[in-house]
Amino acid sequence: MQNTPQVGTNAYPRAFGDFSAAYTIVDRVGIRMRRDPFTNKPYMGFYTTKRVGGFAKDTEAVKLVKCEA
Repeated sequence: MQNTPQVGTNAYPRAFGDFSAAYTIVDRVGIRMRRDPFTNKPYMGFYTTKRVGGFAKDTEAVKLVKCEA
């Protein structure tokens, strides 16, 4: 995978474990929509936002594997 660090001295390129026990994604119900009447005349613009977040529940559920070159 391109986003992981390369294998090298003192690198941690792999993680193993139960990711569902380690991290929770919080998805709030609903989408906010605001009207923008000032730009893009004579058309109407809209801004939509959705609140999402996450937090680490159990840091011991995932282990990083250290590699040596």
